[in-house]
Amino acid sequence: MLKIGLIREGKTPSDNRVAITPAQCRWLHKNFPSIKVAAQHSSTRCFNDKEYEQAGVEVKEDLSDCGILLGIKEVPLDMLIPGKTYLFFSHTKKLQPHNQKLFKAILEKKITLIDYECLVHDDGQRVLGFGFFAGIVGAHNGMMAYGKRTGTFKLGPVHECKDYRTLIHTYFGLKIPNIKIAVTGSGRVAHGVLEVMNLMGITEVEPDEYLERKFSYPVYVQLKGADLYTHKETKTYKREHFHNNPTEYRSRFLPYTKCTDILMNGVYWDEHVPRLFETTDIDDTFSIQTIADITDDEHGSIPINLGDQTIGDPVYGVDKITFEKTGPFETNSIDVMAVGNLPNELPRDASQYFGEQLIKYVLEDLVKGNSALIDRAKIVKDGRVTKDFEYMKEYGGL
Repeated sequence: MLKIGLIREGKTPSDNRVAITPAQCRWLHKNFPSIKVAAQHSSTRCFNDKEYEQAGVEVKEDLSDCGILLGIKEVPLDMLIPGKTYLFFSHTKKLQPHNQKLFKAILEKKITLIDYECLVHDDGQRVLGFGFFAGIVGAHNGMMAYGKRTGTFKLGPVHECKDYRTLIHTYFGLKIPNIKIAVTGSGRVAHGVLEVMNLMGITEVEPDEYLERKFSYPVYVQLKGADLYTHKETKTYKREHFHNNPTEYRSRFLPYTKCTDILMNGVYWDEHVPRLFETTDIDDTFSIQTIADITDDEHGSIPINLGDQTIGDPVYGVDKITFEKTGPFETNSIDVMAVGNLPNELPRDASQYFGEQLIKYVLEDLVKGNSALIDRAKIVKDGRVTKDFEYMKEYGGL
């Protein structure tokens, strides 16, 4: 019998999402008799303890009898159980300084860490993620911020909606002014953004049209890799080469900064990837008023991302001259929406989607073992850094 435990989220601010919903637990018990799911007591989950109990899940405090523990966000150090196998978003693979203590504790407690972010198909595409719902909420928040800034339309916060279906109804009759919106990326985040653009009745146009024409209705453009980056010497873009050699490329985004009102950013970024623009590009010709930095890397692809806000207060301003943080919606500032847990505004919908992917693509491999999919995502095994992640040894104090 394999016992899987759903841990209580302990990070502050609290996250309400779950890896597996009560209905999915009931399905697992019926279709996989060798699996038993238990849930740790929680007063903050989007599905409460009673819903899990009604689905046949044992709800208790001590999960030490569970071999595999599933969470969502980083686990507080004092909640880590030595010797267990954990699956959660550790946010350590980029050597993030704020999670270095967590990584060291995982090594010290001889834990096996399987990071959701590292679960990828053979072609490198991620298996799991909340990106689609991050895109939906991020796009909504970006539009909400622009509406507040300009007074041209009004949207309420996503978290005031019961679910995604309720959110959709808030777009009926919404009148958007004649603005231009640039959407960057082609993954789950971008797909979520495009969903909102289409629900709001905003028209998609091609990049050349977007740059050259004025429109009497709101439009958006989706900018993928070849639209955003070009090789410094050959002036071409090849996806695989770019991912392996990002420092050989430069950004092509600058022309869009001169005709865009809202930027919805959904591109992956690390320190080797060119930024979309630099602070030196922000001058009198820079027309972007609102940036929804959905992928949310501080000083990353958006150089004026100065750090996270919260779900309740998602937007801040950045002064165009000093680049210091200001209040939102000020005349001489650019508004930035940057929140690290956007899908938590639609926690039940996001959790259902995530759990479906987890069961469909990961669970069987996790149970049977000897899986290339799982091995690729295993950053630490029994307290030892695995071969593919040896660059993290110094980060872990080894």
